[in-house]
Amino acid sequence: MPGSGFYAAGPLKQVAINLFYGWGYNFYRKENQLRADDLLIRSKVGWLLGSAHKSIEKAEGDYRREKLPPPSREKPRPDAEAVAGAQTLERLSRDLGALKSQISTQPVPENDRMNQRHRQESDTLAKLLEHDEQLVGQSELLRSMLDQKDGAWLIEHVSEVREGLTAIGETLRTRQLILFPLA
Repeated sequence: MPGSGFYAAGPLKQVAINLFYGWGYNFYRKENQLRADDLLIRSKVGWLLGSAHKSIEKAEGDYRREKLPPPSREKPRPDAEAVAGAQTLERLSRDLGALKSQISTQPVPENDRMNQRHRQESDTLAKLLEHDEQLVGQSELLRSMLDQKDGAWLIEHVSEVREGLTAIGETLRTRQLILFPLA
């Protein structure tokens, strides 16, 4: 019944708002949108790095199949240079996987009264967004650089790949300093 007090928007809206505030959350606060954006962006960065990680793993597998055949009587031991190359690719893959894991476990400011008392939550989240945008750019650059590359190319350009991983790691450390400034 449209005329009944039970269906009136005013009291229902007030109940909903009281519940949201009681839960410490209001869907319409700028801080909540920034927090959700931060989580979304970091999931996309994880996807980009996951794609780069798959490229390295594929290149490593192809490289091992091509350069490290099963031992035979004629050649019982693998080529030392090929083993070193495979180990280089393996380290790149491991380091990129660790970086991806760090990104997914990065904290965001908690939505609690202590945090709100000691820092401006929206300012902190806006600073995080700037770093997250940089992470997206760096991750896309790394992904596009590694896309469709073979193991030999990766070994030849390992310093460039390492430079990209280092840059992403530095952005993550700077991001952490925003949340946990040194006292």
